[in-house]
Amino acid sequence: MSVTPGTDGVLVDRYGRVARDLRVSLTDKCNLRCTYCMPAEGLPWLAGPDLLTDEEIVRLVRVAVERLGVTEVRFTGGEPLIRPGLVGIVTAVAALRPRPRVSLTTNGIGLDRLAPALRTAGLDRVNVSLDTLDPGRFTRLTRRPRLDAVLAGLAGAAAAGLSPVKINSVLMRGVNEDEAPALLRFAIEHDYQLRIIEQMPLDAQHGWDRDTMVTAEEILTSLRTVFELSPDPTERGAAPAETWLVDGGPARVGVIASVTRPFCGDCDRTRLTADGQVRACLFATEESDLRAALRTGADDDELARRWRTAMWGKRAGHGIDDPTFLQPTRPMSAIGG
Repeated sequence: MSVTPGTDGVLVDRYGRVARDLRVSLTDKCNLRCTYCMPAEGLPWLAGPDLLTDEEIVRLVRVAVERLGVTEVRFTGGEPLIRPGLVGIVTAVAALRPRPRVSLTTNGIGLDRLAPALRTAGLDRVNVSLDTLDPGRFTRLTRRPRLDAVLAGLAGAAAAGLSPVKINSVLMRGVNEDEAPALLRFAIEHDYQLRIIEQMPLDAQHGWDRDTMVTAEEILTSLRTVFELSPDPTERGAAPAETWLVDGGPARVGVIASVTRPFCGDCDRTRLTADGQVRACLFATEESDLRAALRTGADDDELARRWRTAMWGKRAGHGIDDPTFLQPTRPMSAIGG
């Protein structure tokens, strides 16, 4: 293999992985204060001029799709639904050729109102974060009494045809570790798809502790107290979730074991932060600045070259098990999940 970044129109790294899935953070702000993400008082938000404009986001996504082989674009946050120009951004990205699949990760608040417009704009599907079905627990976890709004958002997304509607859940020991079966039952009853995610070291307070994390094996053990799980014969590919058939199918449940069963060898993601930085990995401690190049007159060829260079330096793995691992200095709310 060449020892320099490729020039053949794809985002390849030195290990031969090709990034075709782009995660775009639209804002660092959020209308919840989840305990595993940020402190109760929030965080110092990015200044307005530091954020990419709607036009800049669309241009960089266009470069990724037209020149770098990206086929999937997912908008994240913070909370992307609070970005005023969201519908227009989705419309522009869905109009690109070749057309990428366009999705959104959200906490669901306000989704019931926006879902029809987003579907018309070209959004294909959504992932909604929901860690508990208990109103009291929800308030303690998010520091906001908004469970009803999230449930309404889920229903609104399904009604608008944003399917499959996926639920992302994080289980925490001593908080909601007992809710895996209830969350799966809820998902099956409403024809949603549940993904349970191991808690990752991405909190602003750096309070993550591997010893207290609920592992994938524990999640599966909990689910099996109520459901029969069998391996999903469908090819997993680069998908982060290992999926299981529930009671013989067709319902499925996924477990994303980023910590205990890392899937870095098949990773196909590249990330763009709300302030225009390329991140080769969610856990990266280094970023490559595209915003400065864009604002100083770089043409599309130069932006593509810089992006390829950034991804060429991607590490073999996320390094969580390395004793020298350094947690990213920016929390998940600032870099996108």
